[in-house]
Amino acid sequence: MKTLNRRVLLTFGLIAVLLMAAMPVMAGKLQNQLVSESTIDQVMRRGVLRVGMDTFLPWAMKDKKGELVGFEIDVARRLAADMGVKVEFVPTKWAGIIPALLTGKFDVVIGGMGIQTKRALKVNFSIPYDYSGMAIVAHKKKAAGFATLKDFNKAEVEIACKLGTTAVTAAKKYFPKARLRLFDDEAQAYQELRNGNVHAVVGSAPRPAYEAIKYPETMFLPLDSNFAKEPIGFAVRKGDFDTLTFFNNWITIVSHEGWLKERHQYWFGTKEWSHLIE
Repeated sequence: MKTLNRRVLLTFGLIAVLLMAAMPVMAGKLQNQLVSESTIDQVMRRGVLRVGMDTFLPWAMKDKKGELVGFEIDVARRLAADMGVKVEFVPTKWAGIIPALLTGKFDVVIGGMGIQTKRALKVNFSIPYDYSGMAIVAHKKKAAGFATLKDFNKAEVEIACKLGTTAVTAAKKYFPKARLRLFDDEAQAYQELRNGNVHAVVGSAPRPAYEAIKYPETMFLPLDSNFAKEPIGFAVRKGDFDTLTFFNNWITIVSHEGWLKERHQYWFGTKEWSHLIE
């Protein structure tokens, strides 16, 4: 019996030793598998970073030559340059940009996407690299005398927003009684306002202020400041810790450099770039 017990113990001991010896190899294989499946590794092998985005002034726009310019464009180009790869922009309708990311049409969304709980259930967000304010611009005749959020929260008021954006969420929150009219293209929403077909447009700052300055005969800013603020992050597919960590590190580095602040000031604090698109 003692001999049997000794043999059992020796057998289990041998198995334990073999398992311990195999663990580093297994862990190494698992790590290699995870790395090989990460978006960052795929981008480096491909030599191209594919960026999903949509046009929002001044986040991303087309200049007179048809080339993309804007804050997000600068961010994506700097990111790709730091990685040593090329950048490929994949213009995508905002309402379908998350499904397009999940199906692999591009590697990351860099497009002024607000970090929201509902979105975070579908994608992972990086740490914020910028913040966006929500603003409202109104029609001078249709919204004459409007000066508070309460003035717009009425059943007879029509507010235009771009479909799928956080402007829609903000409008529903602050103006639940108003009627929302949603458009695929942000320019269409502002055109409806200029035509006097809606009372106001809710959108990310500073576009509403630019519209009021550009069309002072028909538009005005009813509020003294933005009425909401949201953090902006890169969006990536879930389960890709390596990619998310890299993006977070990159944002931290360029933030401490002051580069993000400088680019933000250029695109949001000035109109020095207006000659590019007008």
